[in-house]
Amino acid sequence: MDGLSLSVGGRTLCQRPVFGTHRTAQTSQCALPMWEPRQPIPGRRRDRFRPPHCPYEECPAHLAVSHYRAIHKGSYRRKRDPWRPIPRFRCETCRRTFSREAFATSYFLKRPELLLPVANLLVSGCANRQIARHLGCAPSTVTRLSVRLGQHAHRFLELSIARLAGIGEPVVLDHFETFVRSQQERLGIATAVGQTSWFVYALQGAGYLRLRGRSRRKRALKRQPTSPPPGSVVDSTQRILECVLRRSPGGLDLISDDHPAYRVVVRRLGSSIRHQVHANPDRSPGGDATRVRARDRALFAVDLLHKLLRHSQAHHRRETIAFGRKRASALGRAALFAVWRNMIKLVSERRPTRLTPAMRIELTSRPWTWVDVCARRLFERRIKDLSI
Repeated sequence: MDGLSLSVGGRTLCQRPVFGTHRTAQTSQCALPMWEPRQPIPGRRRDRFRPPHCPYEECPAHLAVSHYRAIHKGSYRRKRDPWRPIPRFRCETCRRTFSREAFATSYFLKRPELLLPVANLLVSGCANRQIARHLGCAPSTVTRLSVRLGQHAHRFLELSIARLAGIGEPVVLDHFETFVRSQQERLGIATAVGQTSWFVYALQGAGYLRLRGRSRRKRALKRQPTSPPPGSVVDSTQRILECVLRRSPGGLDLISDDHPAYRVVVRRLGSSIRHQVHANPDRSPGGDATRVRARDRALFAVDLLHKLLRHSQAHHRRETIAFGRKRASALGRAALFAVWRNMIKLVSERRPTRLTPAMRIELTSRPWTWVDVCARRLFERRIKDLSI
């Protein structure tokens, strides 16, 4: 069996077998140098901080790359931390003022110390009220922080993909099925995962049709669930494949099950995708065990991701009362989980080798922490401009 050698800094970290192929797999190569975490914005000394650009999206200097000019405009102190003055600046382009906290992930928060504990507990299987009881805050505070963390995680994923020169491994695609609003609306989350690195490349949401059998109590609800637009699964599959194809100049090796939406999208996108289909076999005692093993071996990366996702987030469990209220919130938490899976969680917690999926594709040189992930605020316009 061939193996995949992983090296960081010129030394080999481990050699992992590659399943389902008879050739050595190629990992992604980073387009930029190793992505090292930066010092958090709140921890910067005020005499060493220089604003890299204007934080206001309407300002022409918001997309500035270099030679940005802003003058010092005094400072202020907060009641909870009066010993650390926060510097203020004035943009020379739009003449508006801003502080150093405008570049921190915890901008405009009354209790910024809750941001990192909430992120850690959201991927640890805790519901909002459990987190609120543990941290001594209101459940609505946890809800607002989870929305902010989800938006930050979406931009962090886009930035991670933008730093890659190409994807040199097969990508496994499958939809993760869950519910919102107490099992009234079905939600599918398309997940594209590297087969050998287990790196989550992209996520896309898709609304599923409602179940036909509904109880009398659910039929009597005043607010009936809205039906998803037709073809939403096909649209989500096309969006996620187009995102992955932009980083696959030599074509994409796609592995999936026999969902009809995948075949439709592959025909639309042409011959740049080499599609390998593994149909879901019969798993009864009389089924073909060889086909079952072949399917599980090929789709192991995405199956493992879905198991961890259902285990680590309370609103995705089979029997739960912690349903998400909105699809955007469920997608934001899925993006937060993907960032945790890529950058923080080790590939194996039982083996002594400290490797993350991001280290396998040579994106980072060491495991990150929540402090590193939330070190600075990510601006949507700047991330989109970099991703194009």
